[in-house]
Amino acid sequence: WVLSKSCRICSVPITPLSTNWRTALSQRSTLTEAETNFVYSQRAGRLATVDEEGTPYLVPICYAFDGTHFYSALDEKPKSVAGRKLRRVRNIEHNHKASLLIDRYDENWSQLGYILIIGHADLIEPSHELHSHALQLLRARYSQYTTMALEQYPVIMLTPEQVTSWGPAIL
Repeated sequence: WVLSKSCRICSVPITPLSTNWRTALSQRSTLTEAETNFVYSQRAGRLATVDEEGTPYLVPICYAFDGTHFYSALDEKPKSVAGRKLRRVRNIEHNHKASLLIDRYDENWSQLGYILIIGHADLIEPSHELHSHALQLLRARYSQYTTMALEQYPVIMLTPEQVTSWGPAIL
């Protein structure tokens, strides 16, 4: 299908994005105020990592954001393996590139939106200076964490390197 001046199916005008806009967008590493508000309004995201063979792995996560980093706890929810053996943890230990997708779906498509954060993922140990900060943020956001002994587990910290967003829900 070749881009024309309007869609062949519905006749909606099509305006290609300029190269400059795409470049500027893909090189942003900070969130706008509207994106930050969107991040705070959503309750879950999807964390993507990649294993040693290059196979992508995607899991839903709870997260907190402090304006600089995203945090996700390795918690006490039932899992088939111990926290250190989780595939996302092994993947981050091997390859620190990760993505976080935070999205909103609604039957009213004027309410759709997403933010894609591509960045550097680290496991911060309980001795790390940001570990207790991350736990405070996560517990403030998710009351379920107040009864879990998260202090003994690492926390995933994602530092944004590229930020992309789309949708009317972000505006």
